[in-house]
Amino acid sequence: MNIKKLTTASLLAAIGVASGHILYVPVGASKVFPVQHTINLLSGVFLGPGYAVAVAFTISLMRNLLGTGSLLAFPGSMIGALLAGLLFRRTKSALLAMLGEIIGTGIIGGIVAYPVAAFIMGREAAVLFFVTPFLLSSTVGAVIGLGIFKLMVKSGVTNKI
Repeated sequence: MNIKKLTTASLLAAIGVASGHILYVPVGASKVFPVQHTINLLSGVFLGPGYAVAVAFTISLMRNLLGTGSLLAFPGSMIGALLAGLLFRRTKSALLAMLGEIIGTGIIGGIVAYPVAAFIMGREAAVLFFVTPFLLSSTVGAVIGLGIFKLMVKSGVTNKI
């Protein structure tokens, strides 16, 4: 087990949980949370797909336990984190990782959210209802994440990670 990766993952999860009750926008049954997408991108790039999914799961679980999230956080955040990590591992392109986060959360996660809302949460919604808010949230968060990543590269911080 890599202590640096575990520590970084824990810090990213803590930031996601701590900011969960402050920075969200309610949209129907979901709570749109751009910070999650920033963290998904950064964890996917710095830690890889496995840790990124674990961080996304941890944030979603803790936010649900604390009452600041919804069950819809699970499919969107975890799929986006996985795609961001896989694309970065494969291409070493943070831009493609950003697109992976946006497609994974915004489109795939938005579609997967429908059965979660309909069958688990008992909420009525159209199949594509969550795509637009998830797409907006993941785009904003992933763009911020890419900006933070570029600043970290420029400052030389990434050489120490």
